[in-house]
Amino acid sequence: MQRHVECCVVAGTGRTKGETTMALKPGERKTQILQTLAGMLEQPQGEKITTAALAAKVGVSEAALYRHFASKAQMFEALIEFVEESVFTLVNQIAQSERDGRAQASQTIDMLLGFAEKNPGMVRVLIGDALVNEDGRLQARINQLTDRIEASLKQSLQLVPPPGSLPAGEAANALVAFVIGRWHLYAKSGFRRKPTSDWTQQAAFLRLTA
Repeated sequence: MQRHVECCVVAGTGRTKGETTMALKPGERKTQILQTLAGMLEQPQGEKITTAALAAKVGVSEAALYRHFASKAQMFEALIEFVEESVFTLVNQIAQSERDGRAQASQTIDMLLGFAEKNPGMVRVLIGDALVNEDGRLQARINQLTDRIEASLKQSLQLVPPPGSLPAGEAANALVAFVIGRWHLYAKSGFRRKPTSDWTQQAAFLRLTA
């Protein structure tokens, strides 16, 4: 059972070329800024995003950006918060609806790969590529996110004999490394190598299917 989640933050900037920027409420403008940032992160070239470039894309001044976010780091934090909420809401749903630990782990990985495939801009945040030379606390927060994913997988695998008879902790660590590896391949291929490609066969290889 697939539990892919789409990222509502990246649903487009809401403007077309030559269109006049309309007055937006504060909350709407913040969403537009985040949508635009996420969209810029989807560019395969992976160039560093400046606030000047972001402001130009949104159609406002840099000063206007800072009326909504104190810094670019705060913008990235908002994106990370969205990922955390989306991913762990689904992790909890999987744990509540699926009693078999191995199936829990398989569905969790399926969800993580599907989330990345539908939200390429977020992948650059998850692998730290977009956070180079940014505030160090952002990478620390991503590290905490992956630690939470690993802990969730470990909890699932403790319900059954883990793959390859590894202890649950070691097996969970290996599965997280697999997921992060697929995220990296997706980003480094210019978002051409889909994370979910061949996942069914790989799940069998990892002994996550009956």
